[in-house]
Amino acid sequence: MTSPSPTGVPHLLVGVGGGIAAYKICEVISHQVKAGWEVAAILSETAAQFITPLTISTLCRQSVYTDQDFWHSQAPRPLHIDLGEWATLLLIAPLTANTLAKLALGLADNLLTSTVLASKIPILVAPAMNTTMWEQPTVQAHWQQLQQQSRYHCLPPLYGRLACDTVGVGRMAEPTEIIAYLDSLAYTQGRRDLAGKHLLITAGGTREYWDAVRFIGNPATGKMGIALARAALHRGATVTLIHGAIAEPIPPQVTAIEAIDSESMLQAVKKAWPEADWLVMAAAVGDVRPAQQWSGKLPKSELPMALPLRAVPDILQMAAQMRQPHQRLIGFAAQTGDIVTPAREKLERKGLDLIVANAVDQVDCGFGTVENAAVVLDRRGRSRSLAKAPKLILAHQIFDLAQEWLT
Repeated sequence: MTSPSPTGVPHLLVGVGGGIAAYKICEVISHQVKAGWEVAAILSETAAQFITPLTISTLCRQSVYTDQDFWHSQAPRPLHIDLGEWATLLLIAPLTANTLAKLALGLADNLLTSTVLASKIPILVAPAMNTTMWEQPTVQAHWQQLQQQSRYHCLPPLYGRLACDTVGVGRMAEPTEIIAYLDSLAYTQGRRDLAGKHLLITAGGTREYWDAVRFIGNPATGKMGIALARAALHRGATVTLIHGAIAEPIPPQVTAIEAIDSESMLQAVKKAWPEADWLVMAAAVGDVRPAQQWSGKLPKSELPMALPLRAVPDILQMAAQMRQPHQRLIGFAAQTGDIVTPAREKLERKGLDLIVANAVDQVDCGFGTVENAAVVLDRRGRSRSLAKAPKLILAHQIFDLAQEWLT
């Protein structure tokens, strides 16, 4: 092994536990290698019963380490020390009940657990097991112990049908959530600077229906709002997400509230805002709604050629009027052309602490895109341009500025 790259390329060490969910880790390894990460893997003795070393080594582009390498190594330095110094992040997935117990108690009797104790890097764990096993008091006690240790970042198992045909909690977190958490950890290095804060985030586009199937809406997909929710969650915050129409899965640890039209979103924000510390209003709320609504679907022959409109409620204005001294308001402004001038005006008019202006007329930025760029402004006249980046990384950059400017 070589030392971590001076260019900052993440060095991910993956510990694969013994369980049927081991196959899911292939997608994670493949994705991170394609993203330019250096990836190495430790395959436990039981994991090799579910997935072959050849599969993992092919995806990693290097040999897989096993306990046989640990006990019979002829290298000048102990393998677990070498691996612990090489890695910048450690993922253990699937995490078995056996390995969970060892981690919680600080035991080290194999290559993986010895490497854990020989390093200080952030560790992401994703358990997977039968529901009855997961619900055992000892397993739950070990799970709680692990969450109290700051270097461990924990993705709890999901509810669903398991390989044993049980329906319950025990499914390993999906690869997309594991990948997103790894990307966050590579950015934050495991810091939890939003711990103790409750963030209320809105996402997606609103739809104002004028009959059962037709509505006034916009192209928002919720990708930016959900990226903000993920980033906040990964930095230790409690997150409530109020969303309109979205085309992105919501992290299971987020409390999600659906609010498809502007009035529903207003009422949901009004109810949740008093218990939150920050409101991040990333939803694309429409400006108008039909003055009249029809029940059922109107026949094409009866469609009105003119549709009277009226303004929708101003959610940010309501939130500003309700705010308490400790609360912070962050708004978004999707613009074309000059994005800064109207964003600055909105910041001042609505009494926001921070506003994020983004262009929706630029290639590969704005609605529905994987990446975005922005200009962040605050009420003291400061501004910072954020170059185009994946929306999760942009979300972290926004929170970096919010932490710097608002606390």
